[in-house]
Order: sequence, then C-alpha cells, then structure tokens
Amino acid sequence: MCSKHQHSNDQASTAATGAGLSVRVDDMTCGHCAGTIKSAIESSIPGAKVTADPQAKLVSVEGASDLAQISSIITLAGYTPAPALS
Repeated sequence: MCSKHQHSNDQASTAATGAGLSVRVDDMTCGHCAGTIKSAIESSIPGAKVTADPQAKLVSVEGASDLAQISSIITLAGYTPAPALS
C-alpha cells in the first residue's frame, strides 16, 4: 500500500469481461497505488495489459481469465479485492 495515503479496508468488487477482467479496488487511492498494482500484475502475468485508474477505483486486465489469480496478485501487493455480489 502507498505509505503516503491512509487506506481503508473496504472490500473491492470484481467482474469478468469478455476480453479480460475488471476489478474494483477501493483502497487504490493514488497513482502510486495504481502503479504498484499494475506492475505486480504485469510482472506476474507476462503479456497482460493492465489499466489501473485510481479515480474510478478500477483495474482492468486484458489477457487474463483467472479471477482468483488476479485477486491473489492484488492482495499480495497490499490491496483488497473481493468478488462482487450478484
């Protein structure tokens, strides 16, 4: 987590899309947080294209289809993804 910002332990919502996955990460609060998550996913999944938008609290991953893997990577990076409720 970014040491410059106070982060909450809010849950994040996730959803699968046709071309990849989108994950809502409420404790991604700044560009540093977004960069940390983006780097963690891209280094773990070669070829994945990651967009992390801290204003929208949304991480999109093209080239990945395993939600559990993406969630685990985000958790290991220090953030809190969780499946969205239907």
